[in-house]
Amino acid sequence: MTVHSYDEWSTLKEVVVGSGVRYDAHEVELSFKLFFHDVANSAFYYPTYGPTPEDGPAADRRRLKKRYVEELNEDVEELVDALEELSVTVHRPKALHGSVDFRTPYWQANCVPALNVRDQAVVLGDEIIETPPQVRARYFENDLLKPVFYRYFAAGAKWTTMPRPVMTDRSFDISYVSGQHTPAIQEVSAARTSPFDVGFEMMMDAAQCIRFGKDVIVNVSTENHALAVRWLQRHLAGKFRFHVMHRFADNHIDSLVLPLRPGTLLLRNPEVAEKLPAPLRSWDRIYAPEPTDNIFPQYEDDDLVLTSRYIDMNILSVDENTVVANSLFPDLIKVLESNGFTVVPVRHRHRRLFGGGFHCFTLDTVREGGAEDYFG
Repeated sequence: MTVHSYDEWSTLKEVVVGSGVRYDAHEVELSFKLFFHDVANSAFYYPTYGPTPEDGPAADRRRLKKRYVEELNEDVEELVDALEELSVTVHRPKALHGSVDFRTPYWQANCVPALNVRDQAVVLGDEIIETPPQVRARYFENDLLKPVFYRYFAAGAKWTTMPRPVMTDRSFDISYVSGQHTPAIQEVSAARTSPFDVGFEMMMDAAQCIRFGKDVIVNVSTENHALAVRWLQRHLAGKFRFHVMHRFADNHIDSLVLPLRPGTLLLRNPEVAEKLPAPLRSWDRIYAPEPTDNIFPQYEDDDLVLTSRYIDMNILSVDENTVVANSLFPDLIKVLESNGFTVVPVRHRHRRLFGGGFHCFTLDTVREGGAEDYFG
């Protein structure tokens, strides 16, 4: 079956579930610090990005403990099993085999696995669109998804890759963090010049977009994002309408707002609701309960926490009445059930270390819904 997906809630038929195999380390450099700076500035963040004397020569690569990676992959496999039991066809990316170091003419990095597959690809109607990366270590991540994309292409899908950025230091618009002095961005103001500089480039994650049939809301916080949205608007003119929300968050918005079915939104708080496009302000609202510290593992000072405590809002809709949610946040499950949803509980322990929840870990490629006008 070819790709067909217009929304976040209609009956899910096919999905890609990411892989955390060989997710061994985080590379802490300029693009990483810029991407995760909001978490670093929040009260939920406690380790430091900056190198310490005992780090030695590899201070920019923070190793992940083997136990965390093993438990991550156990939980991902439970997600796959749960979806297959719901009669959803699950596709998987290739797994990394060993450490994959790479070098461009401008910088070098170590490839990470295709775990958060929502980030760098979006299905809009009958087209797969690969979005330009924001973190250098993810530059070749979508190569691990190519076998899946080629199968869909053979079945008739359109497949487009947005322009790939050079990603020199000066490619990044740092105005969002201008004037902030925290460990996370201590080197950003000293961004290096390069003979390959081209100015700001389009860089944006697909997880900055939420789909509502013919309409897409998209968060724009930097000139990099704005350029990417401009490309999407031109490329999809007449097919989709993009509603820009300025600095709704730093990047991703699927732990702030998720539509669960036509007319119903899951929201973090009332402040989020007031920032939404006017057509959505009349939808019913379900507010996620405030998370408490006891639902998260306790980590050590050398563990990098990459998400806020609200990450468990990042649920996956299987249809208009069924969602997959983290079994470790029972308060959220109770709220969803009290609003008429059937909740499929799946365990996800280390969601704060690996930058994503169940919505992030999945790329829905086939849903039953069409190009409906929910904003009209």
